Amino acid sequence: MERRELFSSLASSFKQKEKQEKILRPPYFNDEAIFLTNCTACEGLCSTACEENIIFIQEDSTPKLDFTFGGCTYCDECAKVCPNDVLKVEYKKTINAKIEIDVLSCLAWNQTMCFSCKDPCLDDAINFLAMFRPSINDKCTSCGFCLKVCPTNAIKIVS
Repeated sequence: MERRELFSSLASSFKQKEKQEKILRPPYFNDEAIFLTNCTACEGLCSTACEENIIFIQEDSTPKLDFTFGGCTYCDECAKVCPNDVLKVEYKKTINAKIEIDVLSCLAWNQTMCFSCKDPCLDDAINFLAMFRPSINDKCTSCGFCLKVCPTNAIKIVS
């Protein structure tokens, strides 16, 4: 294998991983398949009802969460306005995502005091060892509020 082939194959494997990015849905659904059938007849009411403006309607007319500018407060508003029973308050659960801290990028893991992620966490889901080495505990609801405030983007959604 030539060097060019090696780098081309590595680059294509990264592109495939990017395409397989998991779509984060609002935390009020029972069946993922219903999004593709029932959301197409809606006008995106869930996105307009969202107080935090984190629900975006994709090209396929289904809602997607984007934590770029905020997080989910689990306020139930998106479920209350859903006319097609895709989102219902009785299906409420935590957002289906795992959030982790990249210790190589995190300031507090690298001898710099930083509490940027701890302050906005509504669930007290981030523990610090003394004033350093934050870790995410079992109280995490994957709300996303810690993502936007991290100055080094060390907090990431991994699944």
